[in-house]
Amino acid sequence: MANSELLSALTVLEKEKNISRDTILATIEDALLVACKNNYGSYDNFSVTMDSETCEYHVFAAKEVVEEVFDPVIEISLEEAHEIDGSFKMGDIVNVEIKSQNFGRIATSAAKGVILQKLKEEERNLIYSEYEGKAHTIITGTVSRYIGKNISVNLGKTDAILTENEQIKGERYNTNDRIKVYVLEVRNNPRGPRIRVSRTHPDLVRCLFEEEVSEVREGIVEIKGIAREAGNRSKIAVWSNDPDVDPVGACVGMNGSRVNAIVNELGNEKIDVVEWNENPAMLIENALSPAKVIAVVADSDEKTAKVVVPDYQLSLAIGREGQNARLAARLTGFKIDIKSETQAREAGDFLDYEEEYDDDEYFDEEEYYEETSAETEATEE
Repeated sequence: MANSELLSALTVLEKEKNISRDTILATIEDALLVACKNNYGSYDNFSVTMDSETCEYHVFAAKEVVEEVFDPVIEISLEEAHEIDGSFKMGDIVNVEIKSQNFGRIATSAAKGVILQKLKEEERNLIYSEYEGKAHTIITGTVSRYIGKNISVNLGKTDAILTENEQIKGERYNTNDRIKVYVLEVRNNPRGPRIRVSRTHPDLVRCLFEEEVSEVREGIVEIKGIAREAGNRSKIAVWSNDPDVDPVGACVGMNGSRVNAIVNELGNEKIDVVEWNENPAMLIENALSPAKVIAVVADSDEKTAKVVVPDYQLSLAIGREGQNARLAARLTGFKIDIKSETQAREAGDFLDYEEEYDDDEYFDEEEYYEETSAETEATEE
């Protein structure tokens, strides 16, 4: 039977829900079979055919030709079979069309329920498939509402949860604020996809640089490491695969335009961009930026390092509440012991550095002598 209303509804579902026509038709077929079961007590011998272009559908019951009918659901008399086709004989199987209009109210209601349930499941699966591919990337959402201390973020087709632990401390959000979040996890469940997002994850910084800096996006500049204390400060170590491209300059941008755009997105979180170096001592010196470093002795086996800085740079090297040193340690993977020049002299550190240093160690001789030459000359006099 042709069904113009069904065809119209199918077209709307295709456009609004983005569910394929074949999926919808298969759902309707399943629903009709459920209706057969509710109406006749079984559907093992029932089948449905549908035309995807016209939505014309037919329901058939396969019945065996018998001499005496005991179960009209699965059997048909020879006389009735001959009314369909005179060539049928005893034992043949006859496909008898069932008029779906004759289905009872309960059967029809059950069929409708199956269709709605299947379509909801398909819609949830489509949304899950779409957002599953966005795990470990950043996405822009809109603050929808607060759920306790958690925030519901609308991503377009579904909502994500920004838990209190994944929010930047001190950052305030208002309804309809647009924010960028890092997708931690996408899980499927009976109520639909569950998406957890973060504003504190270090990879949020990585993804923001990939968006903002074309050299990072194209792989010319690599991000080798990130250490972050969300809302306060991040350190990012970068390396260039092209000797003509300055990795730090590319990430900072002209007059700081690129890094400032990321700083603004993160609520004025400070970002130190330093150059990666395979030499641990050089990397540690870079990681302690903006502090100046006189000397570094790094033990690659023990993952420890001793650092000497000018007296006036000690507080800068350590940072407020130890933050600068702590982030440098995370970025490099070394436990760092920082001393001022005076402290190092009093402790007798680095007195015989020329004999003691090997390939894994580093000492900035030129800078060291610049800082100490005046004092040495005065002592000799």
